[in-house]
Amino acid sequence: MSDTKFIFVTGGVISSLGKGLTTASLGRILKSKGFNVTALKFDPYINVDAGTMNPYQHGEVFVTEDGAETDLDLGHYERFLDVNLSAINNVTTGKIYSSVIRKEREGKYLGSTVQIIPHITEEIKNSIKLVAKETGADIVLVEIGGTVGDIEGLPFLEAARQFRKDVGKDNVIYLHVTLVPSLFPTGELKTKPTQHSVKELRSIGIQPDIILCRAKTKLPKSIREKIALFTDVEPEAVITGVDVEDLYAIPLYFEEEGLGDLVCKLLGLENRKSNLEDWKAMVNKELLGEVNITILGKYVTLPDAYISVVQALKHATRFYGVKLNIRWVESDKVNSENVDDVLKGTEGLLVPGGFGARGIEGMIEGIRWARKNKIPFLGLCLGLQCAVIEFARSIGLKYANSSEFDENTPDPVIDLMPNQKNINEKGGTMRLGAYPCVLDKSSLAYKYYQKEIIYERHRHRYEVNNKYRELFERHGLKIVGKSPDGELVEIIEIPDHPFFIATQFHPEYKSRPLNPHPLFKGFIENVIKEKEKKNG
Repeated sequence: MSDTKFIFVTGGVISSLGKGLTTASLGRILKSKGFNVTALKFDPYINVDAGTMNPYQHGEVFVTEDGAETDLDLGHYERFLDVNLSAINNVTTGKIYSSVIRKEREGKYLGSTVQIIPHITEEIKNSIKLVAKETGADIVLVEIGGTVGDIEGLPFLEAARQFRKDVGKDNVIYLHVTLVPSLFPTGELKTKPTQHSVKELRSIGIQPDIILCRAKTKLPKSIREKIALFTDVEPEAVITGVDVEDLYAIPLYFEEEGLGDLVCKLLGLENRKSNLEDWKAMVNKELLGEVNITILGKYVTLPDAYISVVQALKHATRFYGVKLNIRWVESDKVNSENVDDVLKGTEGLLVPGGFGARGIEGMIEGIRWARKNKIPFLGLCLGLQCAVIEFARSIGLKYANSSEFDENTPDPVIDLMPNQKNINEKGGTMRLGAYPCVLDKSSLAYKYYQKEIIYERHRHRYEVNNKYRELFERHGLKIVGKSPDGELVEIIEIPDHPFFIATQFHPEYKSRPLNPHPLFKGFIENVIKEKEKKNG
């Protein structure tokens, strides 16, 4: 770790300023310079992880290869850096305090009064060092969630302040993301929120080295100089984070602003030439034509709840050079009487994951519509379970359901996994992380994966009930992906359909901008193919 450099990313004024995308974009630039880069997210909430949090409050729960339920920013990190992260890359207040309390109970602090400083701050610093050690990274980007001034974030900021003393001032820099609003109707840019935010940060003992200002337009030289004067940074260290429609354009914009070169200068790193040509070609690819995809889900009023799904669709549509139009449909607003009108114009239907009984019948109606009308369909996790319920009802099991939604159903075609039946705790107890899946070589899924054994990430408690498998196969629902022991259903297909695939896992987590996921590519490919057929 002695050669590792550390960049702390903080935020001020308001939440949701884009610290995660700033961290991911800077990481992409530094990786393009040939550095080994990783990222760590500190979340100051007391939950041990994001797994039990409502998507409406916190957005998507992102799942890592090793089964950690994490903040959605880890999805940005993985996609931009093209790396697989793990549980150590997302640390919460809950994790820190749990560890310290466990050590206190074990007698590790005998004779000491256990306090925020030094015990909590040492635990926070140790989590940073662990990431550096385990990854062997040249540069560790550390994003501190929340806003400077939040009570719950103070221990993390204090640890960040101390860290520079611990590892040497030449090995740490602080990047502060803030807001430069423009007043309506004059459009005048106001620097006071940034000044106050930096003042708050400095009162904690941290002097930022770089100030990244979120603004609607590029900051003029006079504004940069004013911010530099009041915050004690160099004018070149005042960077504009201008609003862009395409989040993948952010690294290119930061590169033009000289952010990567500045970081190398401040950290004493060799300023290698950036190589963002593939990224630039991906961002600037001309999009000819469009596809209309409907996402039929439970949490559609907050698109961040499905952020990895949306990004995976964007990766695939960009790969094929078409524009993505998403129509969001809330599943509890769909029924047998309005489904034709609600889904009219849909060229591809995607049903994503979720929990609980609300909106399930609407999903089932949507899937029935896609199956009957030969509309390409992709179901993810809950989407597979709803597809199985719909198919079971279509072949005569009128009251088929999941035991999650109806404990008294006579045909529980989806049922609780046997190893989940005696579990009482909710947090971290589902089937989580990457598991192997064996594909049927004659399947459509195999055509797209081109592998017999794949590894995909899961997050669920319920599975297809094996008692019904033979009946389903006999009526044309093919089980084409199974666990290696053959006991768990992982992928289903209906061969007599242009594209009808559903997975028990979440393929969206592993899609990358420069390497779209095979199933999303297959889905979009068939949407385009069916559209061309209809248009002659």
